[in-house]
Amino acid sequence: MELNLDGRTALITGASMGIGEHIAETLAAEGVNLHLTARSADKLEDLKARIIGSHNVSVTLHPFDLMTQGTPKKLAQAITDVDILVNNAGAIPSGDLWDVDEDAWRAGFDLKVFGYINMCRLFYTKMKDAGGGVIINIIGNGGEVLDRDYIAGATGNISLMGFTRALGGYALDDNMRVVGINPGPVNTDRIYNMLKKWAEKDLGDAERYQELASGYPLGRPAHCSEISDLVAFLASDRAGYTTGTVYTVDGGISARTSIV
Repeated sequence: MELNLDGRTALITGASMGIGEHIAETLAAEGVNLHLTARSADKLEDLKARIIGSHNVSVTLHPFDLMTQGTPKKLAQAITDVDILVNNAGAIPSGDLWDVDEDAWRAGFDLKVFGYINMCRLFYTKMKDAGGGVIINIIGNGGEVLDRDYIAGATGNISLMGFTRALGGYALDDNMRVVGINPGPVNTDRIYNMLKKWAEKDLGDAERYQELASGYPLGRPAHCSEISDLVAFLASDRAGYTTGTVYTVDGGISARTSIV
């Protein structure tokens, strides 16, 4: 399927590793020019070298910490042209109500929840004024599963789901689209760190984390490409009537409910 993304420009936050890194590589393969931001300048440089070595696109790096006040405005001033914004930066800590103290809870929300909101506030206006664009929020199925052992993430993600639907509902009136993706477990370092934490707590041995992973659909987390390919499709005109909705990619985990 031809997505016709060649020549467009995307800004990806949290681009230096994990899902963000794979989104950058997938969009580059579709001919999308990239603005990449994350805290790790070294990882961004490595990613840029790989991309420009394989694809004929421009890659501009912005090694910023989105937790620093004013960074979203700095990005909006530095980037004059953007068609696609992928909000991906941020990881809300796992744990129950007593594991996650107030400081950790607030830090997670400042980066992910308010980070996405602030980026949308700035770039929605910039993209609308330039003729339109697409915002894709990478959220997480924690907003649907509502696990007490991921209570901060459940609270933050469900907030971002509501935010995405509310902002996206009338976005086509501005020639904009706003959509979300809720990945479940994905094959990145983050999921294995979480599994080790849960294995230590529930099984008494962090090294038994694979026993927990084996309970996932197909016995594995999602491949990163199963998320990044959806990003590319949603960014394209093939999804031109899609806005104000959130796609869940978790192998059916959030749908495994039962009547008790």
